[in-house]
Amino acid sequence: MDNKIKILIADDDEDIREILDILLKAEGFITVMAVDGRQAIEYTDETVDLIILDVAMPEKNGFQSCMEIRKKSIAPILFLTAKSMESDKVIGFSAGADDYIIKPFSNAELIFRIKALLRRCYQYQPLIKEKSSVYKINNIVLDEITKNVTVDNKPITLTPIEFDILKLMMKYPNKVFSVQNLYESIWSQDYSYLDNNTIVVHISNLRKKIERDTKNPITIKSMWGRGYYVGESNKTL
Repeated sequence: MDNKIKILIADDDEDIREILDILLKAEGFITVMAVDGRQAIEYTDETVDLIILDVAMPEKNGFQSCMEIRKKSIAPILFLTAKSMESDKVIGFSAGADDYIIKPFSNAELIFRIKALLRRCYQYQPLIKEKSSVYKINNIVLDEITKNVTVDNKPITLTPIEFDILKLMMKYPNKVFSVQNLYESIWSQDYSYLDNNTIVVHISNLRKKIERDTKNPITIKSMWGRGYYVGESNKTL
């Protein structure tokens, strides 16, 4: 992994910050420390490649910080949380998080999740585009190489996970993806029923950004009991 990758660590627990600092530097990353939510927002800029946010922080909690950070950065965000409640995970993904890990966590799992997020977001980009790198359906254009997405010729901002979900479905229009298909394809992890809301929240967030009417979506469509698919506005399966 490139040693120029900069990771922002935001946690009010000094011991956790120190452990993460040692662990990440050993992997060749540059680290920046924030002791609360306000600092996390302040220290996030275009040089930060990934953000680790603790949920329970003073000043602003992780959820609040995440929503503010998303206004100026699309860097992947990984939540650290002592809470395993499904509702907390849904809140986190709704706020703009890309992944989460529950305390106490193993060092190996944390590094695996960080590198997986970085691979998805900062993969090598060739100088020459291939025709297949640009996908267009209805009023949406997605460029796989530049990672730009436009709706009605206007650029929109997607989180890395949202981009990956949309890209996968636009690559295979009219293919119905079950929740399990989507989860295992995007996260590269085995699916459990507890992960259902994770996909539902991301699909909901995507629709808010690309659909004119989220109650009557024309691009990301649902097939009752089977899953989701991307299709042309005037066609149904």
